[in-house]
Amino acid sequence: MNYIENIYICLAAPLILAILCMRREGRRSLIFVTAGMTACLFSAYVSTFLAGVTGVSLANASHEISPVVEEIMKCLPLLFFLLIFEPDKRTSVSGAVLIAVGFATFENVCFLISYGTADLFRLFIRGFGTGAMHVVCGMAVALGLIFLWDRVWLRVTGGFALIGFVIVFHAVFNIFVNQSGVVFWIGSAIPLTLVLVYVIFLQRKIRLT
Repeated sequence: MNYIENIYICLAAPLILAILCMRREGRRSLIFVTAGMTACLFSAYVSTFLAGVTGVSLANASHEISPVVEEIMKCLPLLFFLLIFEPDKRTSVSGAVLIAVGFATFENVCFLISYGTADLFRLFIRGFGTGAMHVVCGMAVALGLIFLWDRVWLRVTGGFALIGFVIVFHAVFNIFVNQSGVVFWIGSAIPLTLVLVYVIFLQRKIRLT
């Protein structure tokens, strides 16, 4: 797994240098992206460790272990940001999306290194599908927590429900895209469709202050 660390260094190094040079808004965006990539790196460590301990095959681990680990790890930077800085809703949702983008970018690059570019079109579709899946999960958690944050009991119970929802969604996506034929196309299309629905119809109706 040494190549993962090498990829992380190559991708994160220019981002970290840019963070030092950017002003507040740009710096915050780059920090979110870097946090997402870092969460992806640690998710790979934890998932590999748990798969080794439980004796689960890599294929089954992508359905049973990776969704749980990845969604929890992806939530940690966002939760830290919400608790420490108490941002407004718009900034929180943007942060969740950027964390998801960083996570998906690092995951796609690792997937490219592992499996090559023999089928470029399939890789193209999977890349967009994976990015959309992570964005959908990140936004679902962010929007849910924001609208449930005012009451403690709703924050706790709703938080667990949201994480459970995105874990199941992530697991179903992994099962679909690990198949071939029509199932692969359906799995890739679902998160892309949800992103398009949000952009076209729901974005105007959800008012963030």
